[in-house]
Amino acid sequence: MQTSFTAEQLADPHIAEADGILRKCVHCGFCTATCPTYVTLGNELDSPRGRIYLIKDMLENGRPADEQIVTHIDRCLSCLACMTTCPSGVNYMHLVDHARAHIEKTYRRPFFERLIRSTLAMVLPHRARFRAALKLAKLGRPFAGLFEAAKPLRPLGAMLRLAPATVPPDSPSSRPSVHAERGEKRGRVVLLNGCAQPVLEPSINDATIRLLTRLGVEVVVADGEGCCGALVHHMGREEAALENARRNVDVWIAAADKGGLDAIVITASGCGTTIKDYGHMLRLDPAYAEKAARVSSLAKDVTEYLESLDLPEPTIEIGMTVAYHSACSMQHGQKITRAPKLLLQKAGFEVVEPREGHLCCGSAGTYNIMQPEISARLRDRKVKNLAATKADLVATGNIGCITQIADRAGMPIVHTVELLDWAWGGPKPASLGDGTG
Repeated sequence: MQTSFTAEQLADPHIAEADGILRKCVHCGFCTATCPTYVTLGNELDSPRGRIYLIKDMLENGRPADEQIVTHIDRCLSCLACMTTCPSGVNYMHLVDHARAHIEKTYRRPFFERLIRSTLAMVLPHRARFRAALKLAKLGRPFAGLFEAAKPLRPLGAMLRLAPATVPPDSPSSRPSVHAERGEKRGRVVLLNGCAQPVLEPSINDATIRLLTRLGVEVVVADGEGCCGALVHHMGREEAALENARRNVDVWIAAADKGGLDAIVITASGCGTTIKDYGHMLRLDPAYAEKAARVSSLAKDVTEYLESLDLPEPTIEIGMTVAYHSACSMQHGQKITRAPKLLLQKAGFEVVEPREGHLCCGSAGTYNIMQPEISARLRDRKVKNLAATKADLVATGNIGCITQIADRAGMPIVHTVELLDWAWGGPKPASLGDGTG
């Protein structure tokens, strides 16, 4: 794609990067076949190629974002299926991230939209606030329909419907601590605690700690870490995202320097995609560029790390069929496609994959709140394909997908690491019922 940025514009490193990305696009349109919003809505401007044209026009002309571009950029899930499909290597992720930051700086959203987005940014990345909000949501759930009837308030209705009926108690695993390995020491890792996941499903990190320590790995839950920054990053709140990244970089580098680290283990693939991008996000910060790149190189999804270990034979025979739902952030963002399925097979599960596995389930961070109609259509499409597998359960590696799909497919959905923990001597996941096998 030909661009016409001025020399003055190209002096801005963000514009220079956008220019390089835009020039790689050859208008082929392969991305339209795998873009969930284009497949759902059929509008060229809701495809990656269409959004690229809008972004190019906005940036080249140095103009503020307008309602049209905001509408179509907001509809993007950042699922990154387009990057998997693109034959030219267009880094759409960094381009749309830049567009979102530009929108945040130059566009004034309607009042209720500003209020809801600010509330999400203030609440979701903070565990105590998020837990309190979920408890309040239980009281507000009966009024969800009233909010959904007024278009500006539909995100509030979606938020209430997504909130779980009960909130699990806080787990000791969410507090700063060191969990010693059992037997011969085989490694030392930091486990990302996270923000939303320990509130919604603390059992995921509990299972990870049990499994890794049984395999001889010391697990550190570091003091001072917080949200990875993904939630505000995808809202275009770049400074807030970078603050989160810097804080975590400091904490994890200190842990690495203190006792060495084999990996920063991440159990939420959406967080993993962002943390693996810290090196890029902080590349222009001389105080953090090198440290951030080091953190990104250490970041590993839990299945990615487990694949590097020589696992023994499972301790029990399970004999269940699991439909593996590959989160977009896992398959497109991190390009991890083999490890989860191979580990589940080694654990004794028969693994099947649903049709259209490349298409997003519609969760995408806060997307299922801010774009509830499109999200619901994608969710129903995903659920139909999962149900068609006739599996006993669904496995996935992202808390957002778990919340989005829930039990709608007529079968439980469980984090992959909980199933692996079960196979190698841990308890049966609670969502599968009582018993040990």
